Amino acid sequence: MYSHGSESLIKQAREIQESELQKFYSRLVKLLQGKEPCHETVDSLQRLHLILSATKYTRKLPAELQERVVSLLSSPAEPLQVLSSAVLRETLPLSGQELNYNQENISQLNTHAAALLLSQAGSRADLSSLCAQLLRSLESRQSEGPAHSLTHTLPILNTILTLSPECLTEDHVTLLSKKFVDWLRYASITQGGCASSGGFFKGPRSRQPVPIAELDGTVSGDFFTVLCVGQGFTDDQWMNVYSFSMLRHWLLTYHSVSNINSTADTANRLQLSLSHSFSNDDRSEVDGSVVSMVSATSSSSRLLPPKERLREKAFQYCLRLIEQSDRKAHKRTDTDLQKACLVEAVCILDCVCVEDASLVYRTFPCIKALFGRLSSDLSFARVLLPIAQFYLNHGEMAAVDCESVWKLVFGRFPAELFNDHFLAHELLRFLRQNLESLLLRVPQYMHSFPNLLKLLAWDSPAVVDDFVDLLPSLVTAGTAVELLHTLLDLPCLSATLVLQLRSTSMPISEPGGHLSLDAFRNPSYRGLFLFLLRGEAGTGDTIDRLSMLHELLAEVADWPRVVQCAQTVPVLLHIFFNTVITVADEKLLAHLTLVMLERSSLLLNIPKYITEIHRVFSCHLLRLCKLHPSLVVDQSHELLEFAGATANVYSKEEIYTHVVWVLGEYLSVSCDARCSVRLTTSCFEALEAVLFEITSSAPPPGALCPAPRVVTTLMSALAKLASRSHDLIPRVSLFFSKLRTVTRGGSVAWCTDEEDLVAIVTRSEELWSLLKVPGVAQSVLTPPPHVTTPQWHRDTNVAMPLRLRALTSLTHSQ
Repeated sequence: MYSHGSESLIKQAREIQESELQKFYSRLVKLLQGKEPCHETVDSLQRLHLILSATKYTRKLPAELQERVVSLLSSPAEPLQVLSSAVLRETLPLSGQELNYNQENISQLNTHAAALLLSQAGSRADLSSLCAQLLRSLESRQSEGPAHSLTHTLPILNTILTLSPECLTEDHVTLLSKKFVDWLRYASITQGGCASSGGFFKGPRSRQPVPIAELDGTVSGDFFTVLCVGQGFTDDQWMNVYSFSMLRHWLLTYHSVSNINSTADTANRLQLSLSHSFSNDDRSEVDGSVVSMVSATSSSSRLLPPKERLREKAFQYCLRLIEQSDRKAHKRTDTDLQKACLVEAVCILDCVCVEDASLVYRTFPCIKALFGRLSSDLSFARVLLPIAQFYLNHGEMAAVDCESVWKLVFGRFPAELFNDHFLAHELLRFLRQNLESLLLRVPQYMHSFPNLLKLLAWDSPAVVDDFVDLLPSLVTAGTAVELLHTLLDLPCLSATLVLQLRSTSMPISEPGGHLSLDAFRNPSYRGLFLFLLRGEAGTGDTIDRLSMLHELLAEVADWPRVVQCAQTVPVLLHIFFNTVITVADEKLLAHLTLVMLERSSLLLNIPKYITEIHRVFSCHLLRLCKLHPSLVVDQSHELLEFAGATANVYSKEEIYTHVVWVLGEYLSVSCDARCSVRLTTSCFEALEAVLFEITSSAPPPGALCPAPRVVTTLMSALAKLASRSHDLIPRVSLFFSKLRTVTRGGSVAWCTDEEDLVAIVTRSEELWSLLKVPGVAQSVLTPPPHVTTPQWHRDTNVAMPLRLRALTSLTHSQ
């Protein structure tokens, strides 16, 4: 983990003697008394941090040393700020003098001191005190003190708001909302002090004030926003940027603020708002700016309470950002900034419309125009998702047609941008957060699973958790069969997506080097791949030539992306079956049973994948038959056809064993009155033929011997059927006697393990003994429900467990 040298230093730091440590403290205090910190000071601080962090015990610094280290937090040298903050963090809770930033020295607050101050808060009361202290620093005009500390104040306020929003009172909310209005709407419209005429004649002195510019280079004719550019920025412009960065969080969180400690009622707060609006501190709406269609509002907005006024200003700010985003930026980074600001602006507009429904009608024309402008360019996909959120939240209220939005979100996004990891994450998060609304208002969602599953097929490990949550919502009576086929074909879809990308990046004239890629380009097989790449459900459950498709993709079955995708399918199948039993009727469950039998031999050739799918099918086949025993009679023809195929013994051991067990367990009059003697006999003969065949000959070339579990399950099933139709008992008894006779001669071709052979013979003798008493055999092999269901021997509310324990103790005592 550590190098030898690092381990040696850590060991020395842990084992330092107290006397040596005190000498080191004294030497460090002398170094810190100097006016100019030297390299030795930095080295000593680094060693002090190592000594403090190398042990699990909290060390206390001498009062003088701690005072010197605290003073370094306000040092102009950032390395000293970092080191002093790290040292003090190791001594929390601080001994002796604590970090108390009062109104006089709050201007010394910087990023590292703010983080340390926040970590020092040990209770909600400490957070409330710190919050009130920071907010008091905002009440003074920026001209009355250093403004750079405010850039550190807002982030720490944002952190407090996240951790404990109840620390703010209603008065605090009012104050901060007013400040947000000032910073967002009334920042300077001239460039900062470093602005000059430019060119080769730049100098340290600034000439005439230069107005801020838009991203396309034109002079800005409206108020300052985060999308304005210049050679330098003023302090209030930086506060504008900071305010916008935390505006959405503030709008989402200030409802949680407690009103308990409020010191003024609603009327007083309104009066304070009015006085603040008309004071000199609140500049004119049009002071120093050209009124545009976006920002021109009635002076009546000043009469609004602080929260409502902030919403109005946030609304204006976001509309201006949308207008600015239409300008052609000169730099690539500015284009990315436009996209990021558009995302934030649309999210903020969504927040303010949720709070004030009257703004929906003012906002929708702008959002609709923005969607029309961006929808044809998929490079704006991450901007279009917040627009889709806005349509989902407010489209019904505004009576707007949203179909084009959902065609884009559920159609082109996953179909064309499945390999965009960021978009996949944001799209799936959008679906998870809005699942209930989508199910109620967006019918396209239910039929979009072939497209959505492309995200899973491409990057299974990253998004499987999202689909664990989403999959149950996609399972309905109408989609269950097609969805099951689609899940089983996910590895094929994964391979097809890779082939699709390679096909577009590699010229057709250039040989692909892969048979699978050549097949993907071959028009004869195009229909197979197009079905996998379909965008909506409803075109068909599956295709007829699945085996051919698997042959075409055999070459790519070991690609890492395909193997990773195959590993997620069993998990999703468990979720699918757990959900489908809650929404499906017996007819649909019968259909799904047939699909399991059919698809058990139609899977992409990944050995471990096939084994896991068979295990899942076996588990849920038992569960379906236990819930609906009549399924065995309904699908008896298909089940007998599957169980009567000897090849399934060797290739599908897991599912074959469970099918045989189901036939023996539930093919009974007690489970379904339609179970006739003829059906029982037919099942017996099919299983008898298979058992006779596998125990009278060696396995086929290349196949292993049949598993002992398969043989014993077949014998048990035959014994159960014979106990219900006594005419069959002589036939099964004859087989058991022959089996014992054959095995007396030693090893047999169909079972090479001697212990397994002994277990099989022992089981046959037990069944043979039971069948000699047919009445007892039926009670033991297929006991009636009233015997197995109550489980009296486990019920602590009845006397039987007590009697059994008493009899056991008496027996053991003898």
